[in-house]
Amino acid sequence: MSLGERMKKGERHRYDRPEYFINRELSWLKFNERVLEEACEKEHPLFERLKFLSITASNLDEFFMVRVAGLKQQMHAPHPIIDNKTQMTATEQYQAVMQEARQFVQKQMHVYNEVLTPLLEKEGIVFRRPKDLTRKEREALEEWFWDTVYPVLTPMAVDASRPFPVLANRSLNLALLIEPEAPLHSAHASGEPLFAFVQVPHLLPRTVRIPTVEEDKENESIEPTDLVVPDASKVSQVSQVSKMSNVSTPLRESPSDVEEKQPLEKKSQKSVHAYILLEDVIRMFIHHLFRGQKIVAVSAFRITRNSDLLLNEFEAEDLLEEIERELKKRRMSDAVRIEIEPGMHPFLRSVLQEWEEVGDEAFFEIEGPIDLTFLMRFIAERDFEHLLYAPIPPMRPVDLIGEDDVFDAMKKKDLLFYHPYESFDPVVRFIEDAADDPDVLAIKQTLYRVGKDSPIVHALMRAAEAGKQVTVVVELRARFDEEKNIEWAKQLEEAGCHVIYGLVGLKTHAKMVLVVRREADGLRRYVHLGTGNYNPQTARLYTDLSFLTSDERIAEDVAEIFNSLSGYSTLPDLSEVRVGPHHLRESFHELIEEVIHHSRPERPGRIIAKINALTDKEIILDLYRASQHGVKVDLIVRGISCLRPGIPGVSENIRVVSIVGRYLEHSRIFVFQSHRREKVFVASADWMTRNIERRVETLFPIRDRMLKKRLIRFLDLYLHDNVNARELLPDGTYVRIKQESHEAEVDAQMDMYTLLRDEAKRLKRRAR
Repeated sequence: MSLGERMKKGERHRYDRPEYFINRELSWLKFNERVLEEACEKEHPLFERLKFLSITASNLDEFFMVRVAGLKQQMHAPHPIIDNKTQMTATEQYQAVMQEARQFVQKQMHVYNEVLTPLLEKEGIVFRRPKDLTRKEREALEEWFWDTVYPVLTPMAVDASRPFPVLANRSLNLALLIEPEAPLHSAHASGEPLFAFVQVPHLLPRTVRIPTVEEDKENESIEPTDLVVPDASKVSQVSQVSKMSNVSTPLRESPSDVEEKQPLEKKSQKSVHAYILLEDVIRMFIHHLFRGQKIVAVSAFRITRNSDLLLNEFEAEDLLEEIERELKKRRMSDAVRIEIEPGMHPFLRSVLQEWEEVGDEAFFEIEGPIDLTFLMRFIAERDFEHLLYAPIPPMRPVDLIGEDDVFDAMKKKDLLFYHPYESFDPVVRFIEDAADDPDVLAIKQTLYRVGKDSPIVHALMRAAEAGKQVTVVVELRARFDEEKNIEWAKQLEEAGCHVIYGLVGLKTHAKMVLVVRREADGLRRYVHLGTGNYNPQTARLYTDLSFLTSDERIAEDVAEIFNSLSGYSTLPDLSEVRVGPHHLRESFHELIEEVIHHSRPERPGRIIAKINALTDKEIILDLYRASQHGVKVDLIVRGISCLRPGIPGVSENIRVVSIVGRYLEHSRIFVFQSHRREKVFVASADWMTRNIERRVETLFPIRDRMLKKRLIRFLDLYLHDNVNARELLPDGTYVRIKQESHEAEVDAQMDMYTLLRDEAKRLKRRAR
């Protein structure tokens, strides 16, 4: 090791102290608090605020199923497992996380009960409990119960002959304490109390429309709304809540504030839309399922289970079969959380605790509806457009102005689309045209999450059936999309595609398409590289970048990457694209070191990174070192940040902001600026150890001068946002960036439309 390398290592070691890092799990909870804060923002339409609240519930489910479950496993490891940044043991992390999570749930329910429910009522939307129903409403609900609910319910007794079954992960259930009034069988001749339960059918509506007074008069039937809990991996957005020591403290507004600042019509002037939750309907008539018995207590509960797959990939003969086996085990895995209604009878709680083998800390009393994710579909089924954002249709990409064909446009120049501001349709059309074009000989593509009824998957199958060489790398281990991806993989194979399930020990997270086309002057290769999944639905909700090029250097690199995925080819040195895990860490280290090397007091270097999460210790140490060499570091980190900015002598030149708004920030952009040097990259990877060391990822350069300029303008908008941005403080808390009196309002997400629209207008004028 050279003297210079030893000095660098010594510098980095100086910053390797626990107090200079934020724990990953606690940082994630701060991330979800930022989501919750959006539910309290008066500027958002009411149903959009309900969406944010629903998202916090989905996020928290996934956090328990994966992160908390992981901590519990670490606690039982034969040797202590310690966080390499903060030096917290697994037990210390678990205790801190459970305490913070409990406080967060209290904040959640405060927002639902005290902030949003009164606003819903002012809009004539009411959720009622059984005690609030009129006789006619109860009679109508009972008729609906007999017709629709009763036939699909199954009462489940638990005793010596009927052992406690494995309750499905995240299923909602009603637990019953029964004192037999009629003999059941000899096992219960003693008349001891019994435990029973009824699962709330997830295929039936979670919310049921109650007839209004007018509907009663007209004898109209109930109109239940079919609500299904949304998939957590598709609705992950972000924002923060100010700390609360008492749940009764308002977050950003109180109901009285709402009444003053948002005057609404009197209730008498609005029609009332009344609903009741399905579990309450079942509770009202549950005695019909246990005739002749005395029901002492009924309480709702929900169990969250460990959902991380434990794959033995190196010994598996067939990865698809191994994952299918593990998915079946997931349904029977250990409980990590049990949500219950307040006041659950001690007998019922003790039975759940004994059977699921959990401690008291795993129980969460929910002061309101258990599982708020139902709100997302409730919103989708309601016809209240004035309570939602006005739709903003994606514009035609700027780089396609004056172009009719994507392939022709790619021959002329590199293309860069920013979704959802610019439409994702041209990317879909690029793949569909390639599938249908008789001159296209081969298509190679990676698939991570593609959604339902994917037009891209159908295009690939169509291409294979037409005789083209189609190779698809389907990542079967995309968390919570495993079953869907297995089904897609089977359909692709049946259509004649060559399907690869990724590499052993590595997730294929890179987003790549390679099209080989026969043209008049020979074969030409076309490439798409992106930051987001090939999913047209999420492309309307997430901010992501699509880069399309026919640059032969990039095409050659992408072809080599696909060869290494499909065969035994060793990845050679690539000219343009950097790939994880082969040399992604080394590439980031070299790029940061280059800025440090050229940075001078009179012309300091600068690093800008827009990412979803920052957890990698080595990169954080590199950034601390850059800060101490005078480099200005601006980080736009949507979620977790284990880096502490603003520490004197360590990170005073580093700023971390989190952008939270209408869209989920998902794009990854990196800028490395030093004297007369400016390098811009886009990546599929975040600055997380898993992305750098355990995934196939791509980092690719943007060399076109206009495209580089455009991306830097995007980042400048994010860094000046004073509407949606929060700034991370050294103590790990986030504060909303306030608009100063002399400043113009900067809403980066909405201003992005203006920026792109203006650029499109200039290009149209030039084309004329």
